[in-house]
This record gives sequence, C-alpha cells and structure tokens, in this order.
Amino acid sequence: MKKLFRYMKPYRFFAVISPLLMMGEVLADLCLPFLMSYIVDYGIEADGLSAIAADGGLAAGIMSLIWGQSYTQMQIILTFGVLMLLITLVGGFFGILCAYTASRAAQSFGNDLRCDAYRRVMSLSIEQTDRFTTGSLVTRMTNDISMMVEFVEHLLRMFVRAPMFFFGGTVMLILLNVNFGIVLLLSLPILLGTLIVVLSRAIPMYSAIQKKLDRVNSVVQENVSGARVVKAYVCEAHEYDRFETANNELCEVNFRVLKLMAIVTPVLTVIQQGAIIFLILIGALQIDAGASGMTTGTVMAGITYVTQVVTSIMMVTMMFQSVSRALASGKRIVEVLETEPVIVGGEAGVLPTEETGEIAVEMRGVSFRYPTAAGRPVLHDVDLKIRRGETFAIIGATGCGKTSLVNLIPRFYDATEGSVLINGVPIEEYSLEALRGRIGYVMQKSELFSDTVEGNIRWGDPNASQEEITDAATAAQADEFIRGFAEGYDTRIAEKGTSLSGGQKQRLSIARALTRKPEILILDDATSALDLATEAKLQKALRERLKDTTVIMIAQRIASVRNADRIAVIENGTVTACAPHDELMRISRTYRDIYSSQTKQSVEGGVAR
Repeated sequence: MKKLFRYMKPYRFFAVISPLLMMGEVLADLCLPFLMSYIVDYGIEADGLSAIAADGGLAAGIMSLIWGQSYTQMQIILTFGVLMLLITLVGGFFGILCAYTASRAAQSFGNDLRCDAYRRVMSLSIEQTDRFTTGSLVTRMTNDISMMVEFVEHLLRMFVRAPMFFFGGTVMLILLNVNFGIVLLLSLPILLGTLIVVLSRAIPMYSAIQKKLDRVNSVVQENVSGARVVKAYVCEAHEYDRFETANNELCEVNFRVLKLMAIVTPVLTVIQQGAIIFLILIGALQIDAGASGMTTGTVMAGITYVTQVVTSIMMVTMMFQSVSRALASGKRIVEVLETEPVIVGGEAGVLPTEETGEIAVEMRGVSFRYPTAAGRPVLHDVDLKIRRGETFAIIGATGCGKTSLVNLIPRFYDATEGSVLINGVPIEEYSLEALRGRIGYVMQKSELFSDTVEGNIRWGDPNASQEEITDAATAAQADEFIRGFAEGYDTRIAEKGTSLSGGQKQRLSIARALTRKPEILILDDATSALDLATEAKLQKALRERLKDTTVIMIAQRIASVRNADRIAVIENGTVTACAPHDELMRISRTYRDIYSSQTKQSVEGGVAR
C-alpha cells in the first residue's frame, strides 16, 4: 500500500486540507445537541427563565449579549434555533469543501494510478500478459483501482469523521453526566467484540471475491470476442452454463461476506437502543431525585451523543470493509506495477542504411521454447541470413514453428539460445521503439480497431498524408472496396473489424503496414483469405513498391511463395532447406510433397509432370 500512496504526493494539499475541513464539520455537529438542550431547558420548560437566570452560564451570557437583561422564552427558542441553523450552515460549508477536496484527491490519485498501471501493462511482454490473463488485467485496471479510489476518499473523510464522533461524542457525554459515560463504556466491549469477530472472518474473503470476479470477466471477455464461434457451434447453452458457474461462485462468496456483515447492524442497533433506554432511566431517576445538573434537555442531548457514537462505530465497520477490499485490490495492483518487463530494449537507434551491410536479418543458432511449455523446443538450431531487399518466404506444416520464428524478429519473444541480428546488430541492443518502428507486421489474425478506415490505416504512420494512405490502400488492393463504402475512407469500422470480410480485413492490415514504409515487412499468412487473382495483383504491387524493403512472408500455399527470391522449409522446428522454388523442387522432398498435395500432380525426380 505504501507504494501506491506515492501517487498522493502531487495532491497532498487536498489530502491535508480535507481532514481539517471534516474536523470543522464534526465540531459543528457536536455543538448542536448542547444548543438543543438550552432550547428544551430554558425555552420550553415552564420555569425556563428562572432556570437560565439561576444557571448564569453560557446560555445566559449569550442571551444577555443579544437581548439585554429582559427576554422571553420565545426569544430563547429563536436565538438558539437561529444559532443552531448558522452552525449547521457552517458545518455544511465545511462538509461540501471536504467532499470536493477528498474527491479531487481520490479521483486524481486513481487517474494517475490507472495511467501508470496501463503503461506497465502495455510494456509487458506477451508471455506476461498471458500469465495474468486478459480478464484479470481488466479487473485490476477497473474494479481494483476503483476500490482504491473509494478507499482514499473514505480515508480522507470517514477515517476522520468516525474517530472524532466517537471520541468527541464520548467526551461530551461524560461532560453532560458521568453516569451517561459509564453506560456507553459498558456497551463498548460488546460492540468491539462483535466487530472483531465479524471482520476477522470477512477480511480474507475479499481476496477470494476479486479472484472470482477475474473468472467472471474472463468468461465474459471470451464469449463476447468469440460470439460468432459460439453461435456457429450452437454452444450458447454450454457457454451460459460456464458463465453461470463462475457467476454463482462469485455470488456465493459475496453472500458469505454479506451474511457476516449483516450481523453488525442489528447488534449495533440493539446496543444503541439499550444504551438510550438506560440513559433515559438514569436521567429520569436523577431528575426525580432532584439531582443538580440533570434536566430534560441534558437527557435529550445525551441521547443524541449516544446515537452519534454508535453511528461512528457503524462508520468504523464500513471503514474496515473498505480497508479490507483495498488491501486485496492494492496487492493485485502492486503485482502489476512491480512486474518488470521481461523484454527490455537497449539504446541503439536506427542505423544509416549504408553502414548496415548486405544482410538485413540474421539468425545464428537460434532455439526457442515458450516460457510455460515443456518438452522439446519449438525452434532449434536455426541459422538464416536474409538479404536486404529480398523477398524471403517460409513454408512448412502447421505447428512447425513458422510464426514463432518471425515473432523473434520484433522481439515479441526472445530466443532461448542463439541470437537474432538486424543490420548486423543484435536486436537486444535496439530500443524497442527503434526496432519495431522499422518493421511492418501483418499478423495471421487481422486486428482492426473501432475507428474509421483511414484511422486504421493511419496507425502505420500518424503523420501520413491522405495521398500516402490512398497509395498504401491501392497497393494492398483495398482502395476499390473502400471507395465502394458510402463514406469511403471515413467509414466507421465495427469493433475488431466485424463489419468487414476476412479478405477486406487482411488488405486493410497490409495497407496499414505499407503506410509505415518499413525496412522489413513481415506477412504472417496475411493473404490466406484472398483469392489467387487478388493475391497475384497484391504481390505484383508489393514487388513494384517494395524494391528496397526486405519482405518475410509465411504462407500455406505454394502459389503464394513460388515467386519469392528464396523459400525456407521448416520441419520439426528447424530449417531443412532454403533455396528458390525450382531448386527446392529438386532438393527438398518435403517441399515436393507440399507442392504435390496442392497441385494434385505427381512429382518424380524433382520435376512436375
């Protein structure tokens, strides 16, 4: 929690002044019962005038100051009634300012904390975000931080209000009559005992609630993002059952906590009413016995102070609830903030092209295993040299490691063994911004955002002109269908591009990458949804446009890669052959088998018949 409170430093003025303002409000509230006792004893009681004259205290002094030596009981009621109203207004003014300053500090704290947590999430590697899970990160960024904001606001208000009411009310009660204080002190062990028993059992449950909420969020996120698959396989009932299970588990834990907390209010109410009854009884007996200092007004003021003290204990219950939830939430937020990115960039920037040599990308003895995976590595003993301006293709069976290999280039993951170099420099020496800024990446799954067509393409280069965006879309074979939309490039795209076909999404993703004018363009099965004619036009446009760009493409179809300068064949996580199409047909049985399976032709001796 200490690590989180450093976010309060910029707002320490509001954090300091808020409790002071709350003190002013509480002091105003503590004065009211005394003034009310004056109204009852001196303004309403039949012998009020003689009583105030005999008392000669604060009340008599105030009346003499305002009205002189002669005044009526109605004037007493009006005087102290107006005084109560003024004190209430002053207390209300302090309360409004306290609410503003506390909210300002808490919301600003939450804003800064949420921004830092988001920046940290964005800096984490893919393996780290996978370990946290999307649902858990969403919960930590929203619900957990909201709990911390609520806690800070309670800290600045209730954590001052409740203790002041408790101690101030107790002191005022004892000043009224010592016996009243004894009644309260006898009630406190029962009150505190109840709170300790309930909260000791409830506090551990709040961590369980957050974990159950993570699960609910994960299920919802999966089902919303995968709604089409759920509907296509008519699995609504199955997914509803899965959600219902997660939701019921959350409800069960919440119910257990609420049942525990539900005990507190009835116990406090019974104790409060019991204390009031004893207080009235003591007051009645002392009045009947003619004890000095005991009046009807004193009894009424005592009842108000008892109510304030017990109410403050109810506030303490809420405070402990807030503290318990904040401790659980704070721990989860700190876990995110303290997670150091596994992949950290170096300091090298973009090197001049003429100093980088002929080889654009090189892999030396590269092996790779996913952090949570066991068994044999996904890639092993990979040695590759990809020349500048070359169109380099990668082909192989599903699951052989093609995507894993290209993911090492922008450092989505780091190689377990060996090294990856760009322009002769190990990629670990580049800053991540410099490294990824020179790479255009079109992934297997096209990710588009809720924005216009132009806005999505402009992701490649925020400073791109309209002409550059149009040129990139034309090269990606997207300009024609974009202009077919009613609003053209200003057409809004639905979340995740659901309003577009698979081929349209792929072409927009390619246009986005081309807008960047990358030194290295990675196409990870980026044309799988295109027909052969459109793909042929796209490849022709890319060859004309990207003469100086190194293109690394993954594909399943021989037709997509046969015109590449070289094609690497991957089997069982390593490169078994690397050559142009014609040479591979002669030297690689695996490549011939792939070719044969796709062309339905028999291949003998490396020559297709």
